[in-house]
Amino acid sequence: MRWMGRRQSDNVEDVRGTTSRRVVGGGIGTLILVLLVWLLGGDPQQLLESMPQSNTATVQTQPRSAEENQMAQFVGVVLGDTEDVWNTLFQKAGQTYREPKLVLYTDAIQSACGYGSAATGPFYCPPDQKVYIDLSFFQELRTEFGASGDFAIAYVIAHEIGHHVQNLLGITGQIDRMRGRVSQAKYNQYSVALELQADFFAGVWAHHAERMNKILEAGDIEEALNAASAVGDDRIQRRTQGYVVPDAFTHGSSRQRQYWFSKGFQTGDPNQGDTFAEMGLN
Repeated sequence: MRWMGRRQSDNVEDVRGTTSRRVVGGGIGTLILVLLVWLLGGDPQQLLESMPQSNTATVQTQPRSAEENQMAQFVGVVLGDTEDVWNTLFQKAGQTYREPKLVLYTDAIQSACGYGSAATGPFYCPPDQKVYIDLSFFQELRTEFGASGDFAIAYVIAHEIGHHVQNLLGITGQIDRMRGRVSQAKYNQYSVALELQADFFAGVWAHHAERMNKILEAGDIEEALNAASAVGDDRIQRRTQGYVVPDAFTHGSSRQRQYWFSKGFQTGDPNQGDTFAEMGLN
């Protein structure tokens, strides 16, 4: 992918290698005061609740390697490309695209969707409209899943931005409201359709990013398709448990994920990505 020297998004929040702690009141002085209240028969909990809380300043705990910093720059360029594409497409549709934030973190992080960790992989959180990525996932994508190349990484980022597009269009909320109203197997089908549509939107992004910024190099689309196949439910289940359970799919098979990314890339038309209708869920 052609990316060196190109615009990086201003919407990257880089908190890699940092940590923060919540402390109450004045440290050791507060502990002494709490002890005195307890000895005098008072309620220490009431005292604690009445005192202001504050967060310590974020502290750098791990160094950042040159390789990681370059990867962070790459992520910023890809995010910038998604902004170019989706701002344009939303404007053509008479709508306004709200650009999401992308948070780079190390090991674990607290989001509006709860506690996230590197083990969960990249994820999009609808309540705070942020994408969360631990850069170590991309090494795992290469070594554990066999999906190498910079455009494999770009596909993953574009897929998560696809979830943001779904959120802005109200699709995510519609599917969330199905939870508990249908069986788990049926809800899994809705989840698969949602994920496949995000793959489709990733393909739409690649189509327009190439037209607008000439980003593609030889082999890039093959890298994206290989990554889509590598994270298919059937391939992951076969690797982790030795057999496939289609009713337990939540993201789609390798073939489905490749198909929908390809369709998005070939058509470039966001309106041709109704995965729900294709699966008979409308």
